[in-house]
Amino acid sequence: MEKISVLFVCLGNICRSPAAEAIFKHLINDKGISDKFIVDSAGTGSWHIGKKADSRMRFAAKQRNINITSNARQIKDDDFLKFKYILVMDNSNFKNVIDLKNRVKGSDFAKIIKIQDFASVFNDKEVPDPYFGGDDGFDYVLDILEDSVSCFLENIT
Repeated sequence: MEKISVLFVCLGNICRSPAAEAIFKHLINDKGISDKFIVDSAGTGSWHIGKKADSRMRFAAKQRNINITSNARQIKDDDFLKFKYILVMDNSNFKNVIDLKNRVKGSDFAKIIKIQDFASVFNDKEVPDPYFGGDDGFDYVLDILEDSVSCFLENIT
């Protein structure tokens, strides 16, 4: 059976998308279905390549028993051939990812979707970037992502 491939994307890949990746991995691990998935995250920007997720996001996630272990990377052309679902955090990155996809030959495999299309509790149309705000912003982003990521998983399984 072919694995379901999921890529979460934000701007720098140090706050929102690694948190979404870790939440998704936590959920599929709890359900005992992690062997059915390929899961990763990336950013549209290159500023943080190779760095761990923001320490504030890692701390906030750890308080929920979610472990963020990924290192930042930038989205690349072959991601559009490898990942069936590419879930973006906001409108700006959605546009950037669509623009990148349109330049990649054979990229019809990838479905570019806004993660908030799956939200059931939160009405936010975008996942806000907590990077320049206070610690409570990281908790709020985790609340939003726990909702939308779990609803996404329910939708595809």
